[in-house]
Amino acid sequence: MHIGYARVSTQDQDAATQIAALQDAGCERIFQEKVSGGRWDRPELHRLLEQLRKGDVLVIWKLDRLSRSLKDVLTLMERIAQAGAGFRSLTEVIDTTSPGGRMMMQIVGTFAEFERAMLRERTLNGLDAARKQGRVGGRHPKLKTHQQEEIVQLVGSGHKTAADAARLFNVHPSTVSRLLQRGKGA
Repeated sequence: MHIGYARVSTQDQDAATQIAALQDAGCERIFQEKVSGGRWDRPELHRLLEQLRKGDVLVIWKLDRLSRSLKDVLTLMERIAQAGAGFRSLTEVIDTTSPGGRMMMQIVGTFAEFERAMLRERTLNGLDAARKQGRVGGRHPKLKTHQQEEIVQLVGSGHKTAADAARLFNVHPSTVSRLLQRGKGA
C-alpha cells in the first residue's frame, strides 16, 4: 500500500497541493498535520510509522516535508527499512524501492556520517585550543573564592548548617555540599 504524508508548518498554510500530488502518486491513505518540521513530536507521522508494514511505501511530496534535519531523515529511513517498507519522495525523485534509490539514500547517509565526524573533530580541536589558551569551558562559579572560603569556615566551625549557608549566599544546598566535599578532599 502507498501511504502519503503531508505536512505544513503553520495553521494558515494549506496542504492541498501536497495531497493532490500524493493522490496522483497512488496513495490510498494520507496522514497530514500542521506542525514545524524541526519538531520531533509529530503525532500523525508517528502514527503512520507505527502502521507501516512490509511492502508498504511511504510517499512524501518533498523531502523537507518529512524533516528539516538530515539526522532525523536518516533516523526515519532506518525505521521505514526496519518495517520492511519503502520510501519515495516525489520532488527529489528518491525511491528506495529500487536499487538506485537505495544507493542514493546510502550516499546521503555517508555524507551525513562524514559531516558528523568532521563536526566532532572541529569541536574537539576548538576545545583543545581554548584549553591551551587557559580558557575553561562551562558555567562561571556562582560564588567568588572568598565566599567559598567563608562558607567552609562557617559550616566547619559549626556556626551555620550547610542549609543555612546555602540560604545566606542564595545558592542551592547541593552547591554548598559540593564545596564542602572539595574542602575535605584537599
